[in-house]
Amino acid sequence: MLRALAVLAVGATFSVALSAATIAAEPAKLVKYEIKDGNSIPKSLTGKPGDAKKGREAAIHRKKGNCLACHTLPIPEQSFHGDVGPDLKGVADRYSEGEIRLRLVNSKVVNEDTIMPAFYKTDGLNRVMKKFKGKTILSAQDVEDIVAYLMTLK
Repeated sequence: MLRALAVLAVGATFSVALSAATIAAEPAKLVKYEIKDGNSIPKSLTGKPGDAKKGREAAIHRKKGNCLACHTLPIPEQSFHGDVGPDLKGVADRYSEGEIRLRLVNSKVVNEDTIMPAFYKTDGLNRVMKKFKGKTILSAQDVEDIVAYLMTLK
C-alpha cells in the first residue's frame, strides 16, 4: 500500500512538473538532428557542448528536467529520488553522449514501451492539451546541458 502511494505521489509530482515545464517553454522550432544506428544522436543540438553545472540544476529542478521524479542521481542533498527508471549513477559508463542525447530527445526511439517522455519533441504525442501543443519540455540548450551533466556521472 505504501509503495502504491509513493508511486502515485511521484507520478503526480512528475505530471505537475511536466505541466509547469511545458508552460514555460516557448513554441518550439526544433533543431534538425540525425539519429545514427537507431540509438544515438551524435551531434549536439546546439552545435556546442552543454554546461554540466546548468545541466545538474535542470536535472534536479522540478519544473525543468525533473530527472529525480523517476531516477536516482548521486545528489544526496536532494530528497525523493524516483526508482521507476534506472539509477543514473555511472550512466556515462553505460552510454555514449549520443545515446544519452537520444534518450532525452525521444526515448521511445530506443524503447517504445518506456514511460519516459520525449523531452524534445512536438509531434506524434498523445492527449496533449491545446495550450501545450507545439511546445517541448526542454529546449535544445537544456538537452545539451543535461547531457553534459550526465556525462560527468562515471
